[in-house]
Amino acid sequence: MKCCRFVAVALMSLLITLNYTEAAGECGRMPIGQAAASLSPCLPATQNPRSKVPPVCCAKVGALIRTNPRCLCAVMLSPLAKRAGINPGIAIGVPKRCNIRNRQAGKRCGRYIVP
Repeated sequence: MKCCRFVAVALMSLLITLNYTEAAGECGRMPIGQAAASLSPCLPATQNPRSKVPPVCCAKVGALIRTNPRCLCAVMLSPLAKRAGINPGIAIGVPKRCNIRNRQAGKRCGRYIVP
């Protein structure tokens, strides 16, 4: 009987874990705060549309667009970004300013439209 209970508990734990993984946020298993921290070199470029976008920022944005473009949008529109002083209207233009060709031109990112 103890064996059956163990198997049942183990199976339920596995199902809960699978549901949690599938129900992960826009950034998948990576917490949005961690994704935002990885984009910290982009901070000046998200506050001023005339500031030069550092190459390391472009590399990180390009990698995130290739792997999980929804995550980039979620980071730019997150409350964490707002507290950091990021202007979503300016941040949306960073991929274009980096000359990233496969960016989501013309698609919506929340209430913003990617240029």
